Amino acid sequence: MSVTPKDLLNKNKNLKKRVDVSKISLDNVTIDDLKYNGKNYDEYINLMSLLENVSACQVSDAYNEISKRSGAIQNIKPINNQKVFGSIFTAETAADDWGTSALAIDSAGEGDILFFKVDSDDKAIWGELASTCAKNNGIKATVIYGSARDLDALLYMDYPVFASNFCPNAGSALGLGTLNESIEVEGITINPGDFFIGDESGIVVIPKLLFSKTMIATLGVKMKESKIIEDIGDGKTLAEIVGFK
Repeated sequence: MSVTPKDLLNKNKNLKKRVDVSKISLDNVTIDDLKYNGKNYDEYINLMSLLENVSACQVSDAYNEISKRSGAIQNIKPINNQKVFGSIFTAETAADDWGTSALAIDSAGEGDILFFKVDSDDKAIWGELASTCAKNNGIKATVIYGSARDLDALLYMDYPVFASNFCPNAGSALGLGTLNESIEVEGITINPGDFFIGDESGIVVIPKLLFSKTMIATLGVKMKESKIIEDIGDGKTLAEIVGFK
């Protein structure tokens, strides 16, 4: 297969380039632009410029503006306080079956975020070995509605983990769970390919069909809050800014 000048140009694109938040354009951005595919350079750069500069709180506020829903799953908390965002690869398993975690690692794509629904939290389905393998496979993070373990290692690993609990014990490598099917957690339906963002404050899940609208609203929230911080710096109080005075 021959290599065209356009192929060489795309190969040499600077994927670390970022634009100022005030200059971000989200025209034609979709959830597919979370990953660079060789043809979506402008969309990818603008989307990364936004998501690297907003919090889970701001995305939740934006989603609430357009859906009257927060997208937050309250019982899942950050294990090692790292921020991450991406598209979701789902899995569902029993707490005594960490084998499904191993299968999910091999089945998910590079840049995906693993999201596990577990039937209980009395055994851990994730730990140091799984995190190490997942990171090596290019997976961005793991989210567990259930338990993780090996916090002595996870707390210092450069791999984000979120869970609703933790414990020292685990089950067996059974591999009996399901992969990449719809799951429901705390009344929220999560489909493969939905958007995830998590940080120190918690996690938010956005349906992929509302991703573009939510990103536009998120940019609005970011700009509004930046203006409020500027006004506070100029001597205004929060009560004055919101119109109480």
